[in-house]
Amino acid sequence: MSAPATSTSDAPVDPPTRVEHVCPLPHIPEAVSTVRRRARTVLTQWRVPTPTADDALLVISELTTNAIVHALPPAVLRLSLPEAGSRRTLRIEVTDAGPVPRRRPPHDSRHPAEHRENGRGTDIVVALSTRHGISRHPERTTRWADLHMGA
Repeated sequence: MSAPATSTSDAPVDPPTRVEHVCPLPHIPEAVSTVRRRARTVLTQWRVPTPTADDALLVISELTTNAIVHALPPAVLRLSLPEAGSRRTLRIEVTDAGPVPRRRPPHDSRHPAEHRENGRGTDIVVALSTRHGISRHPERTTRWADLHMGA
């Protein structure tokens, strides 16, 4: 089994051929559950298979949480069904205004990395997507993931 393809270049991501749903993200933690409920409704309307929809909701949660916690507003979630030849693909994109300037966290040796409660979102996105990446521009950053929807 090979690792999913990753793109971290500053080159623009090929836009989907058809944008189906765009949802602004309020910059508050409670927005994640609201956006997840709205996304579930859209995925059901699009008849996305349940296993793919469940994976998509996890990816949406991780990408929106990342935008709310680590990036500047405004942020937006974009769901689409791009044309990808014979493969049915769901694209999830979260675009924000770029990272919050970092402050150096204090070194805490009592909590090694494997015991921290945050920092695993990227691993979840990698595990669930067939392709994923980041597109950086001067005033915005888009994190995206493609999920294969089966036959």
